[in-house]
Amino acid sequence: MTIALSRNILTNRTEIARPGEPVSGILTIACPDKIGVIARVTSFLFRYNANIIDTNQHNNAERGTFYMRVKFDLSGIELSRTDFAAAFSSIARDYDMQWQIFYSDKPASVAVLVSRQDHCLYDLLLRQKSGELNAGIVLIISNSDALRPVARSFDIPFYYLPVSSANRESQEAQVIELLTRYRVDLTILARYMQVLSPAFFQHYTGPIINIHHSFLPAFVGNQPYHQAYRRGVKMIGSTSHYVTEELDQGPIIAQDVYQVSHRDSIKDLIRKGRDLERVVLARAVRAHLEHRVVTCANRTIVFE
Repeated sequence: MTIALSRNILTNRTEIARPGEPVSGILTIACPDKIGVIARVTSFLFRYNANIIDTNQHNNAERGTFYMRVKFDLSGIELSRTDFAAAFSSIARDYDMQWQIFYSDKPASVAVLVSRQDHCLYDLLLRQKSGELNAGIVLIISNSDALRPVARSFDIPFYYLPVSSANRESQEAQVIELLTRYRVDLTILARYMQVLSPAFFQHYTGPIINIHHSFLPAFVGNQPYHQAYRRGVKMIGSTSHYVTEELDQGPIIAQDVYQVSHRDSIKDLIRKGRDLERVVLARAVRAHLEHRVVTCANRTIVFE
C-alpha cells in the first residue's frame, strides 16, 4: 500500500537556518500504520549520530495511515546528504513509505500574487525581513500596478500583468513562465482577487496558499463581510488553505476568529478581518515552510 504525499505539501526546497542555529534535517514520512515505525526511524538516526531535536507523529485510524515529522541536528551525523537516501531506503521499503528529507540551510523561493490590497503583502515582506519566515520572496506578481512602490521599497522584482476575460489564458501563461523562471517553491495569493482557471492547474503543479476573508465554508464568494453583516453574525473568521481547481475548497491549513457584536459596522468587520488575514496567512505559510503540514485526502495534518 502506497500513501502519496501531496505535491502541495512536500517540495524539493528547504528552510533557511536562522543565524546561530545549527543546520538541521527534517524527515517527513507517510506510510501504512505498522508496529515499529517510530522505533526504526529513531534507531536509524541514533545509529548515524543524528541528535533528534523534535518529533511529531499522527495515526489516522480511519485510513490506517501513519504520519511522522522528525527534526534532527546534523552537526555530528555520520552520513553525507548524498548517502542518506541510500541508507534510509531499506526502512522505506520495509514500511512502504513516502518520505522526503529537507535541510535547513537551503532557502525556499516564494512568489506573492496580489491585486490592490497591501495588508497581507506588507506583513509577509516584514516577516521575511525580520527573519521570521524561512524563505526568500523572489518576486511579486500583480494584476494591478498599484503596489509597485511597495515592491521597489523592498527591492523585489515586480511584474504587472493585467488580466481580463479576453487575455486570461495568455496572462496565466505569463504567470506560470515567471514562476518557472524564478524556480518558485511556494506561491502565495495575498489577496489576489482573481480566480485561477482550471487550465492553470493543468500546467502548474506547485503548491499555492490562499488567504480567504471568511471562516470557510461559510460566506464563500464575493463580499463575505457584507454577507456576515447582513446575517448579524457574532463571530468572523479567516481561513488559509491550499488552492485547488475547486474554488475555496482546498485543504485548510489555518483558521482563526474574532468576536463581533451588533455595534460593529461593515467597516469594523473589514478592519478586524484584515487583522486576522495577516496572522492566519503567516501562520499557514510558516507551517508549510517548516514542513509541518501533510495532506490526508482533502484535510491537513498540521504538526505543532
